Amino acid sequence: MRRKLVVGNWKMNGNLAQNQRLLEALVHGLKGVGHVDIAVCVPYPYLFQAQHILTGTNIAWGAQNVASHENGAYTGEVSAAMLKEFGASYVIVGHSERSDAYCESSANIADKFAIAKQHGITPIFCVGETLQERESGVMEYAIANQLDAILSVSGGALLDRAVIAYEPVWAIGTNKNATSEQARAAHSFIRERIAAMHPGAAESARIIYGGSVNPRNAAQLLSMSDIDGGLIGRCSLDANDFERICRAACKI
Repeated sequence: MRRKLVVGNWKMNGNLAQNQRLLEALVHGLKGVGHVDIAVCVPYPYLFQAQHILTGTNIAWGAQNVASHENGAYTGEVSAAMLKEFGASYVIVGHSERSDAYCESSANIADKFAIAKQHGITPIFCVGETLQERESGVMEYAIANQLDAILSVSGGALLDRAVIAYEPVWAIGTNKNATSEQARAAHSFIRERIAAMHPGAAESARIIYGGSVNPRNAAQLLSMSDIDGGLIGRCSLDANDFERICRAACKI
């Protein structure tokens, strides 16, 4: 059985003082919470702070992006090897807030996914449809195209023990969320798509839901079959909210 995973995505938020209060509150509040994997993905400048405070706890840490190259003349980029030096266990790739704003191609995202795996960092690969794609009935087609960028290169092997985050774009930071049944159906489709190429990877990959997850809807969403956890945005900045979501996950 796949273990639940709850990941906080801080996005471009925080400062040293706020981060220390938040991380120390999480360490205290989540101490002893088992049967769930917990992580926070912080802005690059705060990786050392996260490493310093979270080492030896039950909370892992990671980054929100990674370069698709090992090193070189890529001003402003951060490599997987650099993330590894700060103990990063996870990295988010392909989040819609990046892929839209910075015009990241599916091929570039697939390269980031592969390089993270090569360095022993678990990539959290984001897929999801816009409201227009859902209402036009092409949701599955849109998600399949995003998945196929990796499946076509690796045949699915790279997805073994990876994490995929289903994030309906229309639900990110909007206070809207997919119904539990809509989320379950999307997760089921993603797993079936992977299984068609690599059955083993379909069984081991964790598919988590992101899109305005909060303490009020977490238990219902995370209890659905094929939903293996959550990628939490706004509520990951509130220690009490994030703790309540993690505790909901550990009870399922």
